[in-house]
Amino acid sequence: MYSQAKVIAGGLAHIPVVIAVFYFILTTFNKRALKFVEQAKTKKPEPKAVEPKKPVVSKAENSKIEAPKTDSPAVVKKKHADVPVNIYRPKTPFEGTVIENYSLLKDGAIGRVNHITFDLKDSDPFLNYVEGQSIGIMPAGEDANGKPHKLRLYSIASTRHGDDFNGNTVSLCVRQLQYEKDGETINGVCSTYLCDIKPGDKVKITGPVGKEMLLPDEEDANIVMLATGTGIAPMRAYLRRMFEPTEKEKNKWNFKGKAWLFMGAPKSANLLYEEDLQRYLTDNPDNFKYTKAISREQQNTKGGRMYIQDRVLESANELFNMIEDEKTHIYLCGLKGMEPGIDEAMTKAAQEKGLNWSELRPQLKKAGRWHVETY
Repeated sequence: MYSQAKVIAGGLAHIPVVIAVFYFILTTFNKRALKFVEQAKTKKPEPKAVEPKKPVVSKAENSKIEAPKTDSPAVVKKKHADVPVNIYRPKTPFEGTVIENYSLLKDGAIGRVNHITFDLKDSDPFLNYVEGQSIGIMPAGEDANGKPHKLRLYSIASTRHGDDFNGNTVSLCVRQLQYEKDGETINGVCSTYLCDIKPGDKVKITGPVGKEMLLPDEEDANIVMLATGTGIAPMRAYLRRMFEPTEKEKNKWNFKGKAWLFMGAPKSANLLYEEDLQRYLTDNPDNFKYTKAISREQQNTKGGRMYIQDRVLESANELFNMIEDEKTHIYLCGLKGMEPGIDEAMTKAAQEKGLNWSELRPQLKKAGRWHVETY
């Protein structure tokens, strides 16, 4: 018979052995687990059994143009670094001072469109921004329920250096919204507020916001712009950055690609920033192309009104030759109603090149080459 002390001593003597066995098992298990994980990472999944399909030969295979190589590493969507976002929020807006507010329209134009500039130099932290972003405007007053009006977002129409190139201002291009309801003309709250403000007035500003409409970093990129009405705002900022001599002196970015603007307007008197655009054409004939669609003054090939989508169809071959280039970016800005027309035109234009727009557009979007901002 063993005494209790001997039993306990014998049990304690076996503890190191048990620990050693346990450690051996654990180590072996971990090694196998790690090996399994490494094999899983490198092992390609077995292809699923699928019913073989008949090969489909598209027109593109017999065409000189190939579908854009949007799956190659050269067109991987890039992340934009150092882009300011939400420096000022609705609960803590910055009160900017109106510097100027003037009409952009010529005699005989339809509606009301103004160019409005705000002074930012007193903002702390400083409200900086880049081309393609938007700011929020909080109109003064209250709604029918006695609550402050909600902010509206507007695309910035100036470069980061402002219209005066001193870097202390931001500008907007604003159309007064008007619509009929029960026989009465209703004016948009924020757009009317902005069109009516005077130099010296204080306006609550938020932002900046947005990374969807930013320009690429490459100086040799091609920029195709499709705009209607005040959708010209970000395009104006792009073009000033590209072609204004003083702006180019301040930038470490010297545009060497091709820029093509498709601009839609109801009448010639409604064309915005026309003098600047014509100057860019004269000074940069090899880098800038400007195509106008004036719906109430021009006719399309079918005898109907000329819209921007008609101009896209007319230029299908040249346009898709540009899209084939991986350095080409397309920007679309304006009323949301323009999207279906542009989509239809792009579909037809792509078909003429043996391409499928419904497949191509998401590829361009994924590659960061298709930029849309509509409202």
